[in-house]
Amino acid sequence: MTERPAPAPVDRPTLKRRLGRTGVWLASLSTAAADEERRAAAAIEDLGYGTLWFVEFPNGKESLTHAALLLSASRQMMIATGIANIYGRDATAAANGANTLAEAWQSRFVLGLGVSHSPLVTSRGHDYSKPVSTMRAYLDAMDATPYDAPLPEQVPRVLAALRTNMLKLAATRAQGAHTYFVTPEHTRRAREILGPDPLLAPEQAVVVDTDPERARATARAYASLYLTLPNYLNNLRELGFSDSDFKNGGSDELIDAVVPWGDPEKLGEHIRAHYGAGADHVCVQPLARTLDQQLEDLRRLAPVLLV
Repeated sequence: MTERPAPAPVDRPTLKRRLGRTGVWLASLSTAAADEERRAAAAIEDLGYGTLWFVEFPNGKESLTHAALLLSASRQMMIATGIANIYGRDATAAANGANTLAEAWQSRFVLGLGVSHSPLVTSRGHDYSKPVSTMRAYLDAMDATPYDAPLPEQVPRVLAALRTNMLKLAATRAQGAHTYFVTPEHTRRAREILGPDPLLAPEQAVVVDTDPERARATARAYASLYLTLPNYLNNLRELGFSDSDFKNGGSDELIDAVVPWGDPEKLGEHIRAHYGAGADHVCVQPLARTLDQQLEDLRRLAPVLLV
């Protein structure tokens, strides 16, 4: 058998250019019908967003096969897992699955990996005691996995990271970090930890609604899960929020900082604050009751964000 050439390494500046400045993050895709997803992916690409990120829920679609669905439904847009839970598949399956996607849809797939959260991991029968060490060992095993099929370029990977140790690991063992449920101040701190070169791609949930009561109610419904998870609470404490901010669905100060609301121009200012703080790419998640409404919100945001 002829020995295959080693895949080309990932070039970070090229990856950042491919992702574009603004992407989309949609949790709703995890439970949507496949035909609805195909339609949504095509619409998002037609609007001009550079990358589509999606979640992996324990009771939703599996990340790598899900990525194949979205890659096949789009033409040039990047597709990124945000994130694939490392407890959902062993390192060999993750490496081989990601390599398959990268070879089939060259330069369009990004593997986002994360350790998830203790309640979600222990419910699967795993131990969550050392998340950073576990992630490091998982990456070691991925890197040691042989792959005999064609692979022109290594798979870009990013790590879900909030606090110092995981951010440092993202800087050295991946192309960078994907942050979630954060503020522009967190983006500033993350950039300081990562250094100037690694990719920093925060998710930003928004509510396109100018009515304060209604918009905050939407934001609180979304935030309710995250305000029960220790990883997010500890991160918010480091940003200066206290336990009193976590009660009753979140204080107005917390909600407005993490899930901004308003018209597209106001939301554009908040997203530009992430860029000013050091983000390379921001993936915007409009919160709405239906996928069609999310697409309409993305259409309204496009003239502000895609400039």
